[in-house]
Amino acid sequence: MRASVLVPVLNEGTHIRETVAAMRQQHLDGEIEFLFMDGGSTDETRPILEGLAERDPRIRVLDNPGRTTPHALNVGLRAARGNYVVRMDAHSYYPPTYVADGIERLEQGGVVWVAGPAIPRGEGRWSRRVALALNAGLGAAGGAKWTANNGSAPAEVNLDTGVFAGVWRRVTLEELGGWAEGWPINQDSEMAARVLEGGGRIVMLPSMGAEYVPRNSLQGLARQYLRYGFYRAKTARHHANSMRRAHVMAPALVLALPFAVAGPLRRPARALLAAYFAALVRAGVKAAEPGRPADAAAVPVVSAVMHLSWGAGFVASSVYHGPPVAAIVRLARPGGGR
Repeated sequence: MRASVLVPVLNEGTHIRETVAAMRQQHLDGEIEFLFMDGGSTDETRPILEGLAERDPRIRVLDNPGRTTPHALNVGLRAARGNYVVRMDAHSYYPPTYVADGIERLEQGGVVWVAGPAIPRGEGRWSRRVALALNAGLGAAGGAKWTANNGSAPAEVNLDTGVFAGVWRRVTLEELGGWAEGWPINQDSEMAARVLEGGGRIVMLPSMGAEYVPRNSLQGLARQYLRYGFYRAKTARHHANSMRRAHVMAPALVLALPFAVAGPLRRPARALLAAYFAALVRAGVKAAEPGRPADAAAVPVVSAVMHLSWGAGFVASSVYHGPPVAAIVRLARPGGGR
């Protein structure tokens, strides 16, 4: 068996047929299997997958009693028969050469992890607006995984801990001990930090760009980014090398809000917030698309929800569990982070 594709699933019934159909289009010289680890879906996800497995022996459906994403990935890793392991998400769409391109780059040597950029694909009013904001570079803490989609990017981009899925040799994941199960969110970044600490190299190939569907409501987006920020702070506490200077922006904005109301720091706090909101408005104008003025007008709102939710999660994690002191000290040094 050449490659095993691991796909955590939980209540993905609305689009699982479409995403599985896309996964089955992978072009690979060699055998491939698709392992779907179900965390106890209560919708039609499980029956759909079992029906597909009856017609395609490459598909296997496994139980994930731990229910979280890292538990699912570790269940899949233990069951995998391929020499290469691929992570895919059930709400994303991967190009047909995703697996082959990743394996080819690993076989060239010099890297331990090959991934592709994340390409937001809106499928609904707010999902479309989130995609517009992300494509404009307005994520909570921008990273290379959102780039390299414009045709002018280099053939290969070095990544830090901002990663999206990927391809590995199975032996690499086994040596790492799999995914850390204490990270239901941000588990890829936590693993990337361990890889980098061990001297490994992670690269992104633009040809492996995968489309994913953002949340289609502001409430869902806020919950998602709150958790992102919370676990990014946890990752930074355990791995100082995982934090970039860009990660400081969102928590700084959250902390500036109360200081802007009153007190000796209100002027600098208000200046920071004014500059931030002006930047959001400019980005909204820049992101405008013909015939969709409402979407462009919503970009500042969407971006503020992402930034402030992420920042609030980071601050909450720092209050409850302590700030990532070593990471902050590292960033304060010249050249300590981008």
